[in-house]
Amino acid sequence: MATILIVDDEPNLRHTVSYNLCREGHEVLEAADGEFALATANDEPLDLVILDVMLPGIDGFEVCRRLRQRSGVPILMLTARHSEIDRVVGLEIGADDYLVKPFSMRELLARVKAMLRRTQIDRTMPGTEVKNRLQISGLTIMLDKRRVMVGDSEVTLKPREFELLAFLTRRPGIVFSREQLLAEVWGFDYPGNTRTVDVHIRSIRDKIGDNAESPNWIETVWGVGYRCREGSQDDTRRPVAS
Repeated sequence: MATILIVDDEPNLRHTVSYNLCREGHEVLEAADGEFALATANDEPLDLVILDVMLPGIDGFEVCRRLRQRSGVPILMLTARHSEIDRVVGLEIGADDYLVKPFSMRELLARVKAMLRRTQIDRTMPGTEVKNRLQISGLTIMLDKRRVMVGDSEVTLKPREFELLAFLTRRPGIVFSREQLLAEVWGFDYPGNTRTVDVHIRSIRDKIGDNAESPNWIETVWGVGYRCREGSQDDTRRPVAS
């Protein structure tokens, strides 16, 4: 069972989605505006947020941005607008998936199930800690606080850069193609191309001080994609004390 927050100013939609999610065994919370949504997210441990773009007061994009500053909770954004730019903006500021209204309840439930399944897999992968922290070869990723440290220095990553780095670091030694990374980190229906992955990898390397020719963390596998280097046997991918 997951705790899911639905944020939408349409009462009928909220109640319909809530009813169907409850039938699936989930606990559902509701918010009609962005301010109440942020307050709820601050008070309640959430497993997923279903977030409408068009909200009174604080819009969905700003809610998503603020959530991403303090939490890695999966976010499924809803919109009545079909513009590609809306989808791109939502994904770039940290949304995990996007659904255009009107949508079928079957599709929404399928996407919710897929997002929760990915979250559960991430929690059980090697390197995912009880303290929500990854550490390898002097690189520390605090998943819950969405902070990255190189040694004692903090570096600032954009939301998608953080998610890409965390995804690779959770799976050391595994090579992922650009297409796989787009599907896993940006979402299966992301409208961009594989060049997006290269741009984000280059930006991450610049910020964490990783040399592409002799990398400490992110290796390029020519003709295939990227992988996170496996740490040495005395490296720390074990629980890290807070």
